[in-house]
Amino acid sequence: MVLILVCSIPAPCLAADMEITPFRTINQSPLVQIYGLPGESSATVAPAGRFLVNVTQDIASNYTSTATSRELIHLDGESYRWTLAARYGIEGRFEVGVEIPYVLYGGGFLDGFIVDWHKTFGLPQGGRDSATKNRLQYLYEKDGVRRLNMDDTGSGIGDITLSGGMKLYDVHDTVSHDQLALRTSLKLPSGDSDSLRGSGSTDFSLSLCGAMNNFTEWGSLGLFGSLGGMAMSNGEVLSRQQNNVAAFGTLGIGWGPAEWISFKFQLNGHTPFYRGSSLDELSSNSLMLISGGALKLPGGYVMDIGVSEDLAVATAPDVAFHLGVSHQF
Repeated sequence: MVLILVCSIPAPCLAADMEITPFRTINQSPLVQIYGLPGESSATVAPAGRFLVNVTQDIASNYTSTATSRELIHLDGESYRWTLAARYGIEGRFEVGVEIPYVLYGGGFLDGFIVDWHKTFGLPQGGRDSATKNRLQYLYEKDGVRRLNMDDTGSGIGDITLSGGMKLYDVHDTVSHDQLALRTSLKLPSGDSDSLRGSGSTDFSLSLCGAMNNFTEWGSLGLFGSLGGMAMSNGEVLSRQQNNVAAFGTLGIGWGPAEWISFKFQLNGHTPFYRGSSLDELSSNSLMLISGGALKLPGGYVMDIGVSEDLAVATAPDVAFHLGVSHQF
């Protein structure tokens, strides 16, 4: 009740309202996160001579099992992805950056909690309630040939990404802030593809990112989005079925009722990374929803907290938890 009362007080200084920015997260499916989907979709370019640093953690619980006359897929396990990303501003319009992920796969601990959650709210279990709890098994077979089989817990550095950005438009006054930026990234095959910490491919992406923030007597209102494409060399995971091009995008809205808090919703989508399959897990367009918000902490730190779910069922984890902290140095 106290939080509601505080958030309902109109801010006297509109420009101090928190700006609405995107969640820095991607599809955490073990067969998708190995590629170079850019986590950064913000239209903000790092100021000249300054660093923008992000540390994120994504915990995803995967469970999907589908069989047809020709194919079988079973994705059961939890993934933990920690990412350190830093961007440095050059001459006020450009930035360069690097992103280093650390990935861990295991049986985890969330299965029981998710089964109980689905039972409480009458949600479909999708077979999770009858499966072995807290198990790691990523398996795919086609025409009787096993093309993927990973069941060993392990961790290590994932595929490192180099990035660049260019400010195209940035107009800021006391009542609004509109931005447009062009982003590019190059993902290098530094992770172990046998352990699904990398794809074995080199991926190049180009995207256009925009944002509009309005500062009103009811707080900040924000709209943001991005649209891009990615080209990939031949990788080492399901290589005979890998697509070499993919499109991706984000769209989000948010409201910041006070200068220290905001609430936001974000859609992440992409085209399939694989072909030659009738399974949604491999060859269907993906769409996921991230819900949550951001908190402005002392010292200029900003914390993002979000939960994602697969709107296009089985194309992404049915639940994933996102935590991110960012700061400008």
